[in-house]
Amino acid sequence: MDMINSISKFNDFVVLRQGEIINLTIEHIQLTIFAVIIAIIVGVPLGILISRVKKLSGPVIGFANVIQAVPSLALLGFLIPVLGIGSRPAILMVFLYSLLPIIKNTYTGLMNINPDVIESSKGMGMTNKQILKLVQIPLALPIIMTGIRVAAVTAVGLMTIAAIIGAGGLGYMVFSGVQTVDNYMILAGAIPACLLALLMDFIVGKIEQGVTPPRIRKADGTIKLSKKKKYKINNMQKIVASSLLVIIVASCTFIFTRKSDVIVVGSSNSNEQTILGNMLSILIEKNTDLKVQRKFNLGGSAIAFTALKAGKIDVCPQYTGTALVDIMKKKPISDPDKTYEVVSDYSSKHYAITWLKPLGFNDTYALAVSQDTAQKYNLETVSDLAKVGNKLVLGCTIEFSNREDGYLGLNKLYNLKFKGVRAIDGGLRYTALNNNKTDVLDAFSTEGLLKAFKLKVLKDDKHFFPPYYAVPTINNKMLEKHPELKPLINKLAGKIDDETMIDLNYKVDKLSQKPEKVAEDFLRRNKLIK
Repeated sequence: MDMINSISKFNDFVVLRQGEIINLTIEHIQLTIFAVIIAIIVGVPLGILISRVKKLSGPVIGFANVIQAVPSLALLGFLIPVLGIGSRPAILMVFLYSLLPIIKNTYTGLMNINPDVIESSKGMGMTNKQILKLVQIPLALPIIMTGIRVAAVTAVGLMTIAAIIGAGGLGYMVFSGVQTVDNYMILAGAIPACLLALLMDFIVGKIEQGVTPPRIRKADGTIKLSKKKKYKINNMQKIVASSLLVIIVASCTFIFTRKSDVIVVGSSNSNEQTILGNMLSILIEKNTDLKVQRKFNLGGSAIAFTALKAGKIDVCPQYTGTALVDIMKKKPISDPDKTYEVVSDYSSKHYAITWLKPLGFNDTYALAVSQDTAQKYNLETVSDLAKVGNKLVLGCTIEFSNREDGYLGLNKLYNLKFKGVRAIDGGLRYTALNNNKTDVLDAFSTEGLLKAFKLKVLKDDKHFFPPYYAVPTINNKMLEKHPELKPLINKLAGKIDDETMIDLNYKVDKLSQKPEKVAEDFLRRNKLIK
């Protein structure tokens, strides 16, 4: 019965979000195919080149191997300062990872051809170009297509990671589900991605079957027989080629076109940031003639800030404490007004970024435990936690575990000696605590999941955590171009206190309402839009 109810609820979720799922799937297809096509255009000629110039085979294949060994998130981290966020670094990442199977299989297929066949071709008077075109490539084609097949299927999975830098695709749904501990949302992104990988494998397999010449042994060991009705294969090839051409053209338009009157609103990877990002987007859309492009779930706060600084996004909600400690690398300041003044002046001077008026709430860090753990160890403050830390496991985000205004500095002040520290990102840390895999988690004081899981927030009795007041920030170039944005966005100043933000987050985290709906309802209640 529970299984039937779960399936029914998942179906309801898919029906409710079908438009979004379809759009994300189309984005995923565009990004993946574009990256793989570029990899084929570059990889196959490289494979042919190194089969002719043997001295290059070691360095070229070695380079492809090194790229394959670099973790995908690390590679994205290297690409962001150069290419910014969005589709371009995502496509380049998948392109680089797709090179190895294509280059290696092209090289292997050509090198494994019987030398007697090449000699016979030369004896018939063929030129090197004719031998390559009429003998070597047809014989090596099944092996080459296997490399392309592997690259295409792998690319589908790799492209899901691209969502953390605002490239879109099905990864957006997966990461959003992880943030909200929403299994239906995770499945709504993972299932189409899985089906897309299978479809990609099937299509490339059909292309392989169509382009492999008769009487050539295919990758599966079978030999393709000649058919009398060759027109069927030709028609299929025309359809496939036409479809790929349309997708490539659409992808180029999708990736490289940005109108001048478009404001790009970004946010980092939390539901609170997504709500605020939607709030800013809707406020601009409803009160101006400007078009808004949304780039949400941009990994950690550093990624969003880098994108804002580079002009890849124009508007973004930020937190004063994060800017002070994590970005400016300065010591925490307990006075919220002083913190705001320091980060505002520094950002304007060094980054050409303007901090507008604070929204009103302080989303500072906090440590939380279950009610049972709090009662068992009589926990009220972080100092109480330090006394029993050796019996407990901390499950915190990767970002928190590496920040001086997070675990590193907190541990120095309170002398926390946990039994273990596990880095767990997003809403998964709530799942881990709920399943007794961890005992303590880091949280933001306005997170709706604290209310949803009924956790006990421990008091920071030594006042370690600096103030993290939420503030809209805007790139100075965009502000100079559209000065009307400053008074418009400042209408949000002081409108959101801590309790209001907790309630807004709860609606998304627990009640599964769409962030854009929650944001729009808030703006209407406060008469900021009609």
